[in-house]
Amino acid sequence: MVKKKKRNLRKKLFIKNRLVILNEDTFEEIFSFRLTLMNVFVVLTLGGIFLISVTTYIIAFTPLREFIPGYSSSELKRNATELAIKSDSLETALKKNEAYIQGVQKVLKGELEYAKFNKDSILAETDEPASEVNMKASEEELKLRDEVKAIENEKTQNKNKNGKK
Repeated sequence: MVKKKKRNLRKKLFIKNRLVILNEDTFEEIFSFRLTLMNVFVVLTLGGIFLISVTTYIIAFTPLREFIPGYSSSELKRNATELAIKSDSLETALKKNEAYIQGVQKVLKGELEYAKFNKDSILAETDEPASEVNMKASEEELKLRDEVKAIENEKTQNKNKNGKK
């Protein structure tokens, strides 16, 4: 029964049909096609794949991608990076100016002698030293190193034993 249905379906897929387009007033045949259901299925599938690929290409490689939520333009990213760099440099300049003003205030209040007041030394105090990175190995890393060393020793011993035989 199931095999019979499959055969009927196969036969229906490959039965040739004619699609005719006629002029309604004169019944003149404008053009006609000989089609099978399989041909129609294949053409529609290929058309769908083509349409999806063209749409994907247009969205991926044109400025339309900027309309996708969460996707920003390259110009916006570049501007954000430039602004971040400028704000960092302005922040450091502001710190230096504040340190200089505090130094001038100390001189004016008499807390610091003018001879000891030097702009370069004050600005050098405001420079932040590079943060120290802890390069010491943790206990877990030391254990892992010991395990790896033990495994390597075993391998070399096995090679030596196999070589002597």
